Amino acid sequence: MIVHVFGNPDLPADSLPIRILPQLRKIFPAVDFRVVDPNEELEFPVQITVMDTVEGIKDVRLFNGLESFVSAPRNSVHDFDALASLRMLQKLGKVQKVLVIGIPSGLGEKKTLDQVSAILRANRS
Repeated sequence: MIVHVFGNPDLPADSLPIRILPQLRKIFPAVDFRVVDPNEELEFPVQITVMDTVEGIKDVRLFNGLESFVSAPRNSVHDFDALASLRMLQKLGKVQKVLVIGIPSGLGEKKTLDQVSAILRANRS
């Protein structure tokens, strides 16, 4: 299983996925966690699993697709975010299915680690 990890270690509100990564790698040595910039030109398999910060949730949650997300306003190419990138890849047919492990920014590391671990255990493939 490959999990693409999005996040920015320099922004506290967007760094939780990166901060828990060392512990996740110890717990799940068979999972290939790849820290990637969603705005880079990337090749993804037909189905991908993404772990990223999601605004507006209180606990870690698995989203089965991108339909639950609302696009942020985009006024320039600098506003092009992970959701826009993933939707573009789907539109181009490069990605058909996206699973998102959504992480709220305000949750503590231990609770986040426990909840992400539970999702990964339940969705091994």
